[in-house]
Amino acid sequence: MKGRVLAFDFGLNHIGVAVGSEELMTAQALTALKASNGVPNEKALSDLFAQWQPEFCVVGLPINMDGSDEFMTTRATKFGSRLATTFGVPVYLKDERLSSVEAKAEIFEHHGGYRTLVKHKGKVDATAAKIILESFFDAGGRYAPEHQLISHN
Repeated sequence: MKGRVLAFDFGLNHIGVAVGSEELMTAQALTALKASNGVPNEKALSDLFAQWQPEFCVVGLPINMDGSDEFMTTRATKFGSRLATTFGVPVYLKDERLSSVEAKAEIFEHHGGYRTLVKHKGKVDATAAKIILESFFDAGGRYAPEHQLISHN
């Protein structure tokens, strides 16, 4: 579908996933993929791409509050490169500072409070992916100069 986007909140143990529409500028949390040292289950990832057939992807880029890279910055970039290569779609990197904090606040306020946070870690990751995608759209989407494109060949 034209303008369909998958967004990812990269983590070593879980990778949050959201889907959105560039045309409508909407996003919804989907799921969290289990990962082993940042590598998700390949079948689960392939199934997501087959089901949603995104035109492009957005990967949250973890950086320090001062704008410098951290350990996870390189890992998230490599994950994005793997997506671009494996699935042949453009991948954009989006600064994700505070997305997990915002996701926890949203879940706490709207989805059952502290108990939900503790019991449903995947919900936090998927909600963080949704927030990353919403902020990507709010900043101008793929045409915004600050969003780094990982090319696909």
